[in-house]
Amino acid sequence: MKITRLETFARRQIGLVRVTTDDGAQGIGQMSPFNADITAQVFHRQVAPRVLGADPTDIGGLIERVIEAEYKFPGTYICRALTGLDTALWDRRGKLTGKSVCELLGGTPRPFPVYGSSMRRDITPEDEAARLARLRDEKGFGAFKVRVGKVCGHDEDQWPGRTEALIPAVRRAVGDEVTLLADGNSCYTPARAIEVGRLLEAHHFGHFEEPCPYWELEWTAEVARALRVPVAGGEQDWDLSQWRRIIGLAAVDIVQPDICYIGGLSRALRVAEMAGRAGLPCVPHSANVSLVTIFTLHMMGAIPNAGPHVEFSIEPTTWAQGLYAPALEVRDGKVAIPAGPGWGVEISAEWLEGAEYQVSEQN
Repeated sequence: MKITRLETFARRQIGLVRVTTDDGAQGIGQMSPFNADITAQVFHRQVAPRVLGADPTDIGGLIERVIEAEYKFPGTYICRALTGLDTALWDRRGKLTGKSVCELLGGTPRPFPVYGSSMRRDITPEDEAARLARLRDEKGFGAFKVRVGKVCGHDEDQWPGRTEALIPAVRRAVGDEVTLLADGNSCYTPARAIEVGRLLEAHHFGHFEEPCPYWELEWTAEVARALRVPVAGGEQDWDLSQWRRIIGLAAVDIVQPDICYIGGLSRALRVAEMAGRAGLPCVPHSANVSLVTIFTLHMMGAIPNAGPHVEFSIEPTTWAQGLYAPALEVRDGKVAIPAGPGWGVEISAEWLEGAEYQVSEQN
């Protein structure tokens, strides 16, 4: 059995991969969102030539062989491209066996709790608090995440005083029964992160995500040691050796690999296993409603150290609309893990027709 055909369908934000094997079986997956048109070029230049003719059954092994073969080009784009291959091969396996990916991993498709993830820093504390309270009532969310500080902000706030006003405002609005989380997006030095963390503790937040620049592991570890509120992180990290350092250094209390950034489900599972051995929960980063949230739901429905919620964006993601069906829907604070074979969703033919198409085939 071998891979004979690899197709990509790319737009600026989303790129899909369809894999075909010599038995006619197919699967479809997604490369990492954002600059996906560039990632598709990487896929056909540096991934496809390495895997055409290869055995599709050892998914994880195949992904690692490509990374080693392309060792002159280490970095995020190879992994972003490989995610499309990895997730397409998992979809193919599920369709061949008639099982969902969640079931292939030993889990059971079911409604899974989600936290409503705010992506906004342009919103006032009062308006953010009001919309979270509304979504709590309309969708039954039992958890939310808000943005504090400024992206890579060097200790600056989005505007002066926003963070200090936001944290108590959202707690008052949603009440004590709702879990609140905060994301610093690499904003703070340790001293300032600890100050913000103390405020989060005073208002009973559930985690403090990426408080320091993510590449400053020692800074993040210092913050984690100083605070009672759990520190979360790792969404940007694609290198498994870096993940061993993150876990070994106790830099975070909650691991957050992003399936699309790290190179696919197979590698995200390896991070979850490392975390499990260290007694740490896993809550992958899934900050948009493209297929990354589908992938994450399946993974979280199966791993033994899954955290209590899957991240679910509350923002209108126009560039992902109409990509697949059925669309994910929040009911009573939960989203159902798709139960059909593979990823359990159908990709829109109209979406595919409007995308830039490329194909690589075995000669």
